[in-house]
Amino acid sequence: MENKLTRRNLLKTVGLVGSGMILGGNATGNIIRPEILHGKAESAVGKVNLALIGIANQGANDARQFINTGLANIVAVCDVDLDSEGSQRTIQQVPKAKQYRDFRVMFDEMAGDIDAVQVAIPDFAHFPVCMAAMQLGISVYVEKPMAHTFLEAELLAKAALNNPKLATQVGNQGHSGENYFQFKAWKDAGIIKDVTAVTAFMNGTRRWHPYDPKISKFPEAQPLPKGMTPKHWDTWLTTAGYHDFNEKYHPGNWRGWYDFGMGALGDWGAHILDTIHQFLELGLPYEIEPVHVRNRNDFFFPLETTLKFRFKSPGDMPPCDITWYDGVENTPPFPEGYESVEATVDNSIPPPGGTSAQENRPAGNQRPQRRRRNTAGKIIYSKELTFKGGTHSAPLFIIPEEKAKEMSSQLPEYPESPSNHYENFLKACLGEEKTRSPFEIFAPLSQIFSLGVIAMRRNEKLIFDDRNKEIINDKFANSLLTDRPPRMGWESYYKV
Repeated sequence: MENKLTRRNLLKTVGLVGSGMILGGNATGNIIRPEILHGKAESAVGKVNLALIGIANQGANDARQFINTGLANIVAVCDVDLDSEGSQRTIQQVPKAKQYRDFRVMFDEMAGDIDAVQVAIPDFAHFPVCMAAMQLGISVYVEKPMAHTFLEAELLAKAALNNPKLATQVGNQGHSGENYFQFKAWKDAGIIKDVTAVTAFMNGTRRWHPYDPKISKFPEAQPLPKGMTPKHWDTWLTTAGYHDFNEKYHPGNWRGWYDFGMGALGDWGAHILDTIHQFLELGLPYEIEPVHVRNRNDFFFPLETTLKFRFKSPGDMPPCDITWYDGVENTPPFPEGYESVEATVDNSIPPPGGTSAQENRPAGNQRPQRRRRNTAGKIIYSKELTFKGGTHSAPLFIIPEEKAKEMSSQLPEYPESPSNHYENFLKACLGEEKTRSPFEIFAPLSQIFSLGVIAMRRNEKLIFDDRNKEIINDKFANSLLTDRPPRMGWESYYKV
């Protein structure tokens, strides 16, 4: 393969991944040595040797959750901004862990002592880190939305399938909670059937949005934070094109830029649509339409977006449309009886629009949780019933309330989760469970987000061929399935 990757070469790798192991580059740009894949140091009894990549913001929360399981032995931490307040708080919890600013250096020095990694860094950087870990026989927990492009999700799923002994888990934490087990039980019992339409929305405020709606260029260079050097910033950029440092990228504000994040859809879609997508077996859409886009520009995500995804008939289900709404003022229409039932929220997850401590649980549901404003959630329309749901592990309710009471005796019991999302991953690494959101399950949902982002960028209806995995009515949009080739020095992660 040519050293300079073109989009055509990148697309070829999708079909080649299944032919053998993918090899990537280490910190020096060389091919990783095969002998490093063998002879891992033994973990502490009953624990997983875990390295944390990204240890501030969401990474700090993930780290705390892993530590609290009692199943992880934290052997290393890695963050380009180790001196940040968030990173330092995590380091204080694991003072004996080795510290790194470059994951490639960490893997060069410690791959034999690492069983699994947490990857909680910006969306655009997920792919090279996850691929490097799997190449070394290391299991991966990566935050949603898994990947930044359609191609990257495809490659990660294929790599996971080619390495079935590795545990992979995407950080849609509700996939190990009540909604997961309820949705499956209600679908198996025929309570959820003949779904024709879904409304999903996130109308809470976003800390990274908005900036000037008339953005016409990237922000100017600013001094690097204390402790960060140009080399560290170059590592933060990984495969992305070069950008000067600016606080509007780091820390935590990268999500609003097309070059780095997936916007509100990638941020919250995974917590709202995951069980719908998996258990209704929707696959990939054949049409994606931007119904409403406000403050569109070429650099930053719109202030408001309404997207319609159309899916073919999945199995014995009718065709289904999913309509996504984001933006504080861009609320969806709500059906009759919607307000009579308050959606609940996973008590461990801060919702986007605030909460109250008042509790309410309508008929047909068992476990009380706190109420919340309707700032994020879903409405599922079937031929006979309508369901209201929140995010993460929050359960579904039948609406209106009178119908819920009528149906209460027909609703099946469903089990408590045997483990939370973090325990599930670590127990899978130990061979005790299987992960509930492995790469091969989550990848199509990640690809749906990519298609949605492309539609809002182009602001036109896209026709997608799910057999050949191509956008057939817009050549430029089709090129965005892979986006631009990786930056020089990062090509090897895409090679076979």
